[in-house]
Formats: sequence, structure tokens, C-alpha cells
Amino acid sequence: MKNIEVTKEKIIQATISEFSKKGLKFTMDDIAKNLVMSKKTLYNIYDSKEMLLMEVADYCFFDIKNSQQKILEDTQRDTLSKFIKIISALPERYKDKGLNNVHLLKDKYPAVYKKIIDYLTADWNVAMTLLNKGIEEKVIRPVNMYVLKITMESAYKGFMCDSELLENGISFDDAVKELVDIIINGIGVVD
Repeated sequence: MKNIEVTKEKIIQATISEFSKKGLKFTMDDIAKNLVMSKKTLYNIYDSKEMLLMEVADYCFFDIKNSQQKILEDTQRDTLSKFIKIISALPERYKDKGLNNVHLLKDKYPAVYKKIIDYLTADWNVAMTLLNKGIEEKVIRPVNMYVLKITMESAYKGFMCDSELLENGISFDDAVKELVDIIINGIGVVD
């Protein structure tokens, strides 16, 4: 059982890598070659490319949740820095890994696309708890948490699900960092 989990992890990592390089043009054959395994073995584990992409979505968002939990438990960070890190949390290994290509899924793999969008909008409890704590500590000014949540969700969807960032050479990670900086620091000129 452990061997299959290791194999699945390798397949997922290879898929993330191929997706970041080729978008949806990667094939199951590309994954098999990357891992030096037969395509038959790959298809014994994942019946289809769609099934594999579904698993990649689950894996990535579970990983992001784990990263957020580590941030939350970090005793070296104050509330504001935890909040900033949580709303922009993207594990290092996903930087420049094709998140700008998610829009490609919309037509060809709508169920995978929907799953990713659902993950983006699902669980804001940790961020909202930190926001409220920051307001209580007076390190964050009182804001309407629902407006902030909707703003962030809409931005994430736009960043992932539109080709405009990619066309302008902006990574998903850089876009999120810029958005968070604008939200935290505003757009006014600092003297």
C-alpha cells in the first residue's frame, strides 16, 4: 500500500511539472516517460487524464491547507504577518508551476475547473479568525470581512482562470503578493 502512495505522489509531481511546462498539451505518455514507467502502469493507477487532474487538485489544495496550518502554529509570527501569509499562502514548490494555466481547464475539464474554483472559495475560517484577532489587537483596522473575502476570492479566480496575467508575464504568485500588498498598504504614495 505504501508503494502505491509513493508512486501516486511521483505521478502527481510529474503531472504538476508537465502542466506547468505544457499546459493541457501534456499527455499521459509524457507522464509515463518522465517517470520511466509504462503507460499501462499509469493507467492502472489513474483511469484517465481527468481523474489524474482531479487528484492533483485535491493534492495541491490539501498541501496549501497544511501550509496554512503551519503558519497558524508559528509562534514566531505576529497576527498581522500570519494573516498576510495565510491569504497569500502558496507552498514554495508550487511557485511558477502553472497556476496561470488553470483557465485552460474550463472547457476541456469543467469538473476539474469547478473543483479548483470550489477550493478557492471554500474555507476562509482561519483567515477570518486572524482578521478578527488583528482587529481586536488593533494591528488591522476594522474592515468588512465579507467584502475582503469576496475581493480575494474574485482576484484568485481572475488570476487563475484568465490568460491575461500569463500574457503579461506575471505569475500567479506574484499577482497574489501584489494584491495582498495593495490590500495591506493601499495605493497611496508613502512619504
